[in-house]
Amino acid sequence: MSNSRPLVQVRTPTYRRPAALRRALESVMAQSWDNWIVDVYDDDPLRAGEKICAELADPRIRYHANSPQRFASRNIDSCFSAENPNDADYFCVLEDDNYLLPDFFADNMRLCREHGVEIVLRNQLIEYQSATPSAHLSDGGVLDHLFVEGLYAPEIFRMSLLVGIGVSNGGLFWSRAATSRLEIGFKCTATMQEYMRTFSVNELIYLAMEPKAVWAENASQTTRNAELGGGYWRRELDLKRQVQALQRVVWECASRETRILFLSGANFAPPAALRARALAKALIGYRPTELAPAAALESALRGIAIRLFGRLAPEFRPFIESRTAQARTGA
Repeated sequence: MSNSRPLVQVRTPTYRRPAALRRALESVMAQSWDNWIVDVYDDDPLRAGEKICAELADPRIRYHANSPQRFASRNIDSCFSAENPNDADYFCVLEDDNYLLPDFFADNMRLCREHGVEIVLRNQLIEYQSATPSAHLSDGGVLDHLFVEGLYAPEIFRMSLLVGIGVSNGGLFWSRAATSRLEIGFKCTATMQEYMRTFSVNELIYLAMEPKAVWAENASQTTRNAELGGGYWRRELDLKRQVQALQRVVWECASRETRILFLSGANFAPPAALRARALAKALIGYRPTELAPAAALESALRGIAIRLFGRLAPEFRPFIESRTAQARTGA
């Protein structure tokens, strides 16, 4: 590390949510670890976030107005850049509608040291009905039904794509020594980026199941997945088609041992029948003994519909090739 007190850089994309931005930044100011900086990237041409940053009056918070406008998916993705002009030791991305619990920095750094990893994926509580008088937190976390606590080799971690999204942006915490290319760099929705980010992890990762952050479930209030146009159902079908194709790549690249671990190992929380159902829906040539024939047929028919009516973006294959090349070279 660059000094005896590691510097954490927080990258915060924001767009016209000043009250939420204030809450997010105040959660950083409340961290038990105080050696941090925040770079706020405001995509609002009217600079709604600038006043909030000025009012907080903390020199560790730096405001940047995007020019030209990046729009949501690119603004978020840019926050995962490997560039490090601040000579920081650790990094995380805090979207303006989310917030951190006080020990997020300190506990994630501890796990990196204790387990010899450069990436931690941290569980998050869910805030339902965010930004409304009925807002409330979940009892469990976003990762509860996907992972169990512990170390994951990258080929095992990527298998999570068969039953879930894997990476949640706000739960990622990584060091300057991480080798995974977390910035996607291809045109797609912000949700698809999270699937791709899971596929991009190429090193040992620690899954920390105690929630230390809060993720706002408010997709209907945002435009993060609407930039590509085409209407809701077109976007959903295309997303499912690309996820299905990514699942097939993950399975095809997995060793026999990794496949067995996915089907029956203790690394993942979903029951065996749910894992088998996911394979059937992805149209993977595996005959699931854990799944009733009717359920297997239903899942396969859903997968066929996705294959027929969903579309792959032109950027999908170049992305796969770029990450496959990275896995071969370690670069």
